[in-house]
Amino acid sequence: MSAPTIDRVTVVATGVIGASWATYFLAQGLEVTATDPAPGAEALLRASIATHWPAMEAAGLAPGASPDRLRFTTSLEAAVEAAQFVQENGPERLDLKRELFLRLDAATSADTILATSSSTLTASEIQDSCARHPERVVLGHPFNPPHLIPLVEVAGGRATSAEVVQRTLSFYRAIGKHPIRLRKEVRGHVANRLQAALWQEAFHLVASGVASVADVDAAIAHGPGLRWALLGPFLNLHLSGGAGGIGELFNKPLWQAVEAIWRDLDRVSVDAELAARVVVGVREEISALDPQEMVTRRDAVLQALLRLKAETNALP
Repeated sequence: MSAPTIDRVTVVATGVIGASWATYFLAQGLEVTATDPAPGAEALLRASIATHWPAMEAAGLAPGASPDRLRFTTSLEAAVEAAQFVQENGPERLDLKRELFLRLDAATSADTILATSSSTLTASEIQDSCARHPERVVLGHPFNPPHLIPLVEVAGGRATSAEVVQRTLSFYRAIGKHPIRLRKEVRGHVANRLQAALWQEAFHLVASGVASVADVDAAIAHGPGLRWALLGPFLNLHLSGGAGGIGELFNKPLWQAVEAIWRDLDRVSVDAELAARVVVGVREEISALDPQEMVTRRDAVLQALLRLKAETNALP
């Protein structure tokens, strides 16, 4: 028997990530209940949704999509009583996550999927606080902002059932996301670990005086970042290998040079001095720009890129 269609979602905690998720779920025509105990949370959430909604309209709304399908309550238990899927977005603290999931486990039906948006914590660390049904706890980590970026990283914990992982993947795919499945839990998941590796060398290059903050940014934004927006690291390497593809690349002297660079990479810790240098560098880099206008323009270009990618079958 196939799993029932998920059309009732609860968003727990409505900060930046939670508000973005709520916007996306509403744009997909879902019934959304949101909860957050913070004073003024409902007003802030509705304002965020109103700000994001034009982007959702431009991307194309699902039948029945409307901000009016949002219900808000400060009661966690009331928010999840009819939920089929819960997307939790609380603070990145294990003690708080465990307390939240203990309550979610007690207040939801046995077949409700409990997904955490955690950037660094794993499902295994959270789910053993769920005495009733730890098997339905899963990682559903989005990339910011979730209402625009398709990626969602999905992973089960030690007690998560294979069926829940598959239902979670199917749900995200059905609402237009691009989920990837982690075969093994790891701190920071996949995309954040890849970012962290790049950030480490970026800080090292500034700390060692190789390049300024602005030039490190430019090296990515006007160089490999353009290709990375289209294809991942392995496919970009494949195209660099010529007719023989990635297998041929490994037989060339260039690859030995790449491994020599790996051995030359250094570790760095951001102390007060380096932090101050980077802060000053960023301020200089954007001194003539309005930060909110930067975000608006970034999101507009991102939407255009997503439309172009959707229009071609030549890119995975």
